[in-house]
Amino acid sequence: MFIRAYLRASTSEQDSQRARQQLIDFSVQHSVPIASWYAENASGASSQRSELQRLLNDAHPGDVLLVEAIDRLSRLNRDDWRLLRGELDAKGLRVVALDLPTSHLALSTNASDEFTGRVLDAVNGMMLDTLAAVARKDYEDRRFRQKQGISKARAEGKYSGRKKNTKLRQQIELLLNSNHSDGSGYSVRGVANILGCSTNTVMSVKKHGV
Repeated sequence: MFIRAYLRASTSEQDSQRARQQLIDFSVQHSVPIASWYAENASGASSQRSELQRLLNDAHPGDVLLVEAIDRLSRLNRDDWRLLRGELDAKGLRVVALDLPTSHLALSTNASDEFTGRVLDAVNGMMLDTLAAVARKDYEDRRFRQKQGISKARAEGKYSGRKKNTKLRQQIELLLNSNHSDGSGYSVRGVANILGCSTNTVMSVKKHGV
């Protein structure tokens, strides 16, 4: 069993590594070392996440996907969540989240019979689906409140749009205009991985500049 830790932050301005120490402390507490890390800046409402896909590609049956909270894994809508759950099940991956105590049993309980194992999987699966639905509802509520705030600010003439992260965009532009030692340039995904930002942000700089 390999423990594969997944870290995610929603935007390039946020720190995807924020919860790293929490996951390390959790793994030490349960005497299960983390074998590999996957971190990215991407929306949890998007199913197109390169590091999550890399984790799924690397995983083997019986491995554990460790996250700080279920909303770090998913804020997906119902259909996309079903697809992700299907991939997790097909891979034989067990999800363990710090905010889902029932999932911790995957690390500490050695089920002595098939019945016990199936009951634990059923309980954990139900709780996993419930928290994924709560995470999506929270995402939709925040989006709605954000739209209300923007509409109000526009009506009052106070809305100027989202501010760009100029420092990050300058770093992106620098890398896009740089080359490897062999003379090849950096790819969009390569730049995103180096700076811990989304590929959309890199594409924006590539098209429109800083």
